[in-house]
Amino acid sequence: MLLNLIYVLSALVALGVCAAAGGFSSLAWLWLLPLGFVGCFVLCAVVCFLYVWLSDRYSDPDAQYDSDDPHVRGIIRWYAPAVFRLLGCKIEANGTEKLPKDGRFLMVSNHLADLDPGIFFITFPNSQLSFIAKKEVQDMPIVGRLMRKILCQFVDRENDREALKTILRCISILKEDKANIAVFPEGKKSTDQYLLHHFRPGVFKIAQKANVPIVVCTLRGTQNILPNAKKLRPTHIRLNLVEVIPAGELKGVTAVDIAHRVHGIMAADLGAEFVAED
Repeated sequence: MLLNLIYVLSALVALGVCAAAGGFSSLAWLWLLPLGFVGCFVLCAVVCFLYVWLSDRYSDPDAQYDSDDPHVRGIIRWYAPAVFRLLGCKIEANGTEKLPKDGRFLMVSNHLADLDPGIFFITFPNSQLSFIAKKEVQDMPIVGRLMRKILCQFVDRENDREALKTILRCISILKEDKANIAVFPEGKKSTDQYLLHHFRPGVFKIAQKANVPIVVCTLRGTQNILPNAKKLRPTHIRLNLVEVIPAGELKGVTAVDIAHRVHGIMAADLGAEFVAED
């Protein structure tokens, strides 16, 4: 939507520039039209960036947020589709009708690239997804603070005590009906041929303790976004919502058992050639 508005505005401004310069009676429009369009497009892009920057600039960097920020959700809802379209992404989403309509849930997926969360924000714009991310992300300019405002949680994978605190906060977020939690149970993005690796079972305790279903998804193609964008090539992304495991089926089993079950579901959808032998 945002990108379409910028395109339309840029086209109108370009036509206005041509009209002000004497219309199309001379060949000047051949350079005025594209120049006006590009100039307005760049200006709009700068204004959009400044809006996000100012939204982040004048907020407390050390603040702790206890509720989901609808303003930041709105920014993501408008900006994410525009950014990914500019990067040449075409997203194919399958099985989204299986998404629970009532109540909270834990969403899990394989992890291929740093841009993976953006695909979920675009595919499920009204689902209030709050991701679990590595602790380094919270120090990223703009991104880290905006993520905190939508209740994303940051985990120290090298500190078991801090990781447990993160899990407990996620359970609380679900129980208090503040947001849905999304996590990549591999714990890090894949780097060796983008294969599916074993899971960290601790994250599945979130669904058990909060008594919510697990939404199992798979991603394909996100590792190609930036390499293709550099070459001005389009990228086809596929997100499959494969299965929803009801909360009742998580009772009486261990987190390890759940991890094996979810891994099997993802592996079956991705295919054996995309599963690591570990």
